[in-house]
Amino acid sequence: MNELELKYGCNPNQKPSKIFMRDGSDLPVKVLNGKPGYINFLDALNSWQLVRELKEATGLPAAASFKHVSPAGAAVGLPLSDVDRQIYFVDDPGELSPIACAYIRARGADRLCSYGDWAALSDECDADTARYLKLEVSDGIIAPGYTEEALEILSSKKKGNYNVVQIDPDYVCAEQEYKDVFGITFEQGHNFFRIDEELLANVVTENKELPDQAKIDLIVALITLKYTQSNSVCYVKDGQAIGVGAGQQSRIHCTRLAGSKADTWYLRQHPKVLGLQFIESIGRPSRDNAIDVYISDEHDDVLAEGEWQKVFAVKPDVLTAEEKKAWIATQTGVSVGSDAFFPFGDNVERARKSGVAYIAEPGGSIRDDNVIETADKYGIAMCFTGMRLFHH
Repeated sequence: MNELELKYGCNPNQKPSKIFMRDGSDLPVKVLNGKPGYINFLDALNSWQLVRELKEATGLPAAASFKHVSPAGAAVGLPLSDVDRQIYFVDDPGELSPIACAYIRARGADRLCSYGDWAALSDECDADTARYLKLEVSDGIIAPGYTEEALEILSSKKKGNYNVVQIDPDYVCAEQEYKDVFGITFEQGHNFFRIDEELLANVVTENKELPDQAKIDLIVALITLKYTQSNSVCYVKDGQAIGVGAGQQSRIHCTRLAGSKADTWYLRQHPKVLGLQFIESIGRPSRDNAIDVYISDEHDDVLAEGEWQKVFAVKPDVLTAEEKKAWIATQTGVSVGSDAFFPFGDNVERARKSGVAYIAEPGGSIRDDNVIETADKYGIAMCFTGMRLFHH
């Protein structure tokens, strides 16, 4: 099949709409269930590239959770801890497959932003992944294959309308790519740049130590950034993006946004949050929203009399600003990647407040000396990759 007609483009008024191959060849994707739209396919094709490259770079199964053509989260398939299972609402007590763990961790980076996501898997979707995904609010999934049981589970989601797309894992796109904007065609070479451990060789700080896990985390950050709308910054820990700041006009706002999301991810593990007692009838999205408000400065919105009873079985104590600050201060071993250079040391100052110990950025700022000096002040190991990763 050379082309696929879509319901409409980005918005309902943008018709007609379709995806097709300029060279007349067959599309590398098949729709196994549902009817994906224009934005669905943008998410699908960007997210597939991310997880494929992440698998190639690390050797581990990889998954991503996309919203509006940027990842809300991405992760490799490392096992879940007991705390992971609790904060990601994993009800299955058994051992889960690596690809299921990858998706659960990818979605867990920012569960609010992952609401209604597009899921991407580097490996065949199995029943473990499908069972978890069926419980979440999601628009669709792309993977190189599906087990019979997984396809049956996913095809029953959303009253049978859940979007399931299969992609040819051997497909390689053309070297040149085109995009029309306002009737004018842009052309550029596809970004085939390979991100791997060799990119981390130029450590410019006094601290030269990059443990193996930090190298994996920095690779996760950089590949995630390669498919995130620029400007962008990504915080990663233990093979999982924990904060993505996308599409900001200034670098420091990227760093603050991603750092705030990383703090929120970590605060979900605070004993007071783990101890929240919800009413039985509450759904997963409502739990996520309640937790997000509870740990924010607007906590009274869910703790006021007449409000907490709608969410909690027992009224929780406030998680104070002092408690939050003290808890965030215990976060360690976080890695940060940036898709372009840090122009000032303030980015490092903000990053270290969220437990950052390792940084990868292109370098090339006229203030590189100041950025390096700031990293040295906190004993952070920072490497210059020499490669910008803008994506628009």
